[in-house]
Amino acid sequence: MNDSGSETLPIVAIVGRPNVGKSTLVNRIVGRRDAIVEEKPGVTRDRRELDAIWAGREFRLVDTGGWLPPGDSGLTAETSALATKVSQQAELAMQSADVIVLVVDVTTGVTEEDARVAVVLRRSKKPVIVAVNKVDDRNREPERWDFTRLGLGDPMPVSALHGRDSGDLLDAIVAVLPPERDRDAEREAQLAGIFSVAIVGRPNVGKSTLFNRLVGEERSVVHDFPGTTRDAIDTVVDTESGPIRFVDTAGMRRKSQVDEPTEYYSLVRALEAIDRADACLLLIDAEEGITHQDQRLAERVDASGCAIVVVLNKWDLLDAEARAAINYQVTRMLGFLGYAPVLPVSALTGRRTHQLLPALREAEAAYHARIPTAKLNQVLREAQAGHPPPLSRNKRPRILYATQGAAEPPTITLFANGEFPQTYLRYLERKIREAFDLGPAPIKLRVRRRAH
Repeated sequence: MNDSGSETLPIVAIVGRPNVGKSTLVNRIVGRRDAIVEEKPGVTRDRRELDAIWAGREFRLVDTGGWLPPGDSGLTAETSALATKVSQQAELAMQSADVIVLVVDVTTGVTEEDARVAVVLRRSKKPVIVAVNKVDDRNREPERWDFTRLGLGDPMPVSALHGRDSGDLLDAIVAVLPPERDRDAEREAQLAGIFSVAIVGRPNVGKSTLFNRLVGEERSVVHDFPGTTRDAIDTVVDTESGPIRFVDTAGMRRKSQVDEPTEYYSLVRALEAIDRADACLLLIDAEEGITHQDQRLAERVDASGCAIVVVLNKWDLLDAEARAAINYQVTRMLGFLGYAPVLPVSALTGRRTHQLLPALREAEAAYHARIPTAKLNQVLREAQAGHPPPLSRNKRPRILYATQGAAEPPTITLFANGEFPQTYLRYLERKIREAFDLGPAPIKLRVRRRAH
């Protein structure tokens, strides 16, 4: 089991006085095929920690040494010192535990030590299960009720040696474990801060081939994390310039297992991936040309605020006339992505794919860019002086002040005394992009009306 993942597991502490069969019970639990996962060294020789799973719930089992609360005067000084150390480990295990299993011995009945242990456990306010061990046959089952005197609920009979009713004990443990943590949320937190890239496009345009090319050629270490959607895998690739997280989309590495039309399902999955990504590689089959679905997907990426790189795949299969035709289609149908670089590649042969990671790194820098306020206002003053905005209601509007309110992507608020047509806002966006080298990142301009 993964060490980092096991750090978040709920803890079940097995406690009790010496020689009641705690270790035998632990070995019985983890020795079952369905329960054992991995053994980990404990803090001392008197405490073991093991990761286990039962009924689909993972937890960490802590096996402690014999626990004797203070007050036993029948021990020698040397034995008392050792018992104190062992008991301290048991107490530490209890303090960190989510559930405590108190093991007692049916053959001895309730002892004074059991009663003192129970007092401490009642004060802990944690779920406690009393496991009455050595109930090796049905004839001894009624004797378990004697342990209700401990005030810790109904005792459960078990035979650690023979495994009798150990499954029922595990069911009881799982029933009182704290609710499962949101692993998807934890995984997203773990991946937070890593620049994420979605490879999107219509089915059969080469997404899988491009993904494998990028991962296979550029990785040093690859980590796969289950994603937040069914059958999705996010892959973090460690490159020389830092990690990149590739966000899975339909068809990236596996065929979808649904009965819905492939085109529809691919689009839905692509939209989900876009929402989780900082940038997109929009993959287009250059042999087929740009379709209306390509155009709709590009519009969705643009609206999401993702940085975008347009990738024309299968470029090696085109002659000069076909290449000119696809370049014209890019200008005509994807003109609204004028800020995005267009890279012709062959995912199959690897031709020019080495240009993709530098383009993504450029997109990453632009996506996180912070523009100095003073320089921003200077660029806008010069832009207005060089090309004044058109009249609006017999007045010429003017930008009074501008500031960047957010990054990811760069979002700029323009405080103005009037309204501007979209054509003029695109002009200002182009000037800002050129002045601050924002490359493939989208820029959001927000206009707030103010009086003179």
